[in-house]
Amino acid sequence: MKIYEELQKRGLIAQVTDEEEIRALINGGGAKFYIGFDPTADSLTAGHFMALCLMKRLQMAGNTPVVLLGGGTGYIGDPSGRTDMRNMMTPETIRHNCDCFKKQMERFIEFGEGKAIIANNADWLLKLNYVDLLREVGACFTVNNMLRAECYKQRMEKGLSFLEFNYMIMQAYDFYHLNENYGCNMQFGGDDQWSNMLAGTELIRKKTGKDAYAMTITLLLNSEGKKMGKTAKGAVWLDENKTSVYDFYQYWRNVGDTEVMKCIKMLTFIPLEEIEEMEKWDESRINEKKEILAFELTKLVHGEEKAAKAQSQARAAFGGEGDLPEKTVKADNATIIPVLVAAGICASNGEARRLIQQGGITLNESKVTDINAPVKSGDVIHKGKKVHIKINLI
Repeated sequence: MKIYEELQKRGLIAQVTDEEEIRALINGGGAKFYIGFDPTADSLTAGHFMALCLMKRLQMAGNTPVVLLGGGTGYIGDPSGRTDMRNMMTPETIRHNCDCFKKQMERFIEFGEGKAIIANNADWLLKLNYVDLLREVGACFTVNNMLRAECYKQRMEKGLSFLEFNYMIMQAYDFYHLNENYGCNMQFGGDDQWSNMLAGTELIRKKTGKDAYAMTITLLLNSEGKKMGKTAKGAVWLDENKTSVYDFYQYWRNVGDTEVMKCIKMLTFIPLEEIEEMEKWDESRINEKKEILAFELTKLVHGEEKAAKAQSQARAAFGGEGDLPEKTVKADNATIIPVLVAAGICASNGEARRLIQQGGITLNESKVTDINAPVKSGDVIHKGKKVHIKINLI
């Protein structure tokens, strides 16, 4: 099966501009495509992971990825899918975040001569003269069309800043610059980026007379009104110092029953023939599917050894074989509330107290009712049904 058809079968393709041309380019290894990553934090998230997997698949099929770091667009902030304006970051923060992104991407994408390319739009956007940009690029856009774009609709309700209004023009200029200077002929992104991506293809056609193409990928878990990688606590990070390997594993282990096969298709590199066999499994094997998903994705991000350890810890937490995840806490914090906070199980004393009063904390096999209950080294604390931590006192 050729790569374009495989992407279709895995459910990755949402929209394309010129399907036959895109199919021919991708299947022939002639796509030089870019995906942009704005450095809004110092780590990529599980949401970025889907884009990285797509880049890896296409590179394995002979196509050339162009990773675009948004060192310039990061000064503005993408309004897509937001009801409020992003916080303004300092130049130092933007540069630091770009450096962090690059290090993480090197785990997935092969960079170097004849391989993937990495670019930073700060190299051209920060040098632009505003009047020249208005004359060269602004004349190619109509305000009426821009305001109809999906990426602006949510922001219009609360007030779209002129700063954010320029984002579409900046993203379109990126594609134009990459096309002219890198030979980039295709742009990929999430299906919430469609308007911005069309703006780029139209700008290239108007300025050069050449064709350029855009393809969006389906946002995973979007059917539930949420983007991949979000939890009650916030984002699921690829940096294990921000989201532990165990928590990363557990995030995927707890994917909804109706979503697990979609995730396996879109994100793992398990051959489609094996996935089709898994789809025939009896419903009683749903947890086996979830374990496969969690293990495969944790292995991709953190390596096989850490994935195996996380799987062992998860099995132990739910009464099976293996070792529970452990937290080390100072001995002078050996009562339940300080231990909950020191171990990162609760964010504050107040949260710990409320959970105890609501019956949400179990110590070994007993519900905790005393807010001053002592904790010993080797005790296991359970927070609800999903958090299980063995405590070591020092």
